[in-house]
Amino acid sequence: MLALTEAAVGVIHDLTTQPGLPEGTGLRITSQPDNGSGPAYALSLSQVPEAADEVIMAQDARVYLEQGVAQQFQDKVLDARIDEQGEIAFLISQQASPMR
Repeated sequence: MLALTEAAVGVIHDLTTQPGLPEGTGLRITSQPDNGSGPAYALSLSQVPEAADEVIMAQDARVYLEQGVAQQFQDKVLDARIDEQGEIAFLISQQASPMR
């Protein structure tokens, strides 16, 4: 299952709890057509998940993953960074392997 860093949880919570958004709003991640440079994804705010979405809850942050994206992100971590201009960047990386 997709894991969220503390930074991602904080950014998603801030985005989805802005005034005027209904309770339960989450960040929805969907796949986009491959344009030849590898997989592409779209992020949007969604009031409710779609019927087939996988719902990730971490503290007060909700992420809704389109079914195909959920499969692709099973072993991934979502992180977020905010630059000096306030621009948000979400980053996907591989989860660390458990130590044996």
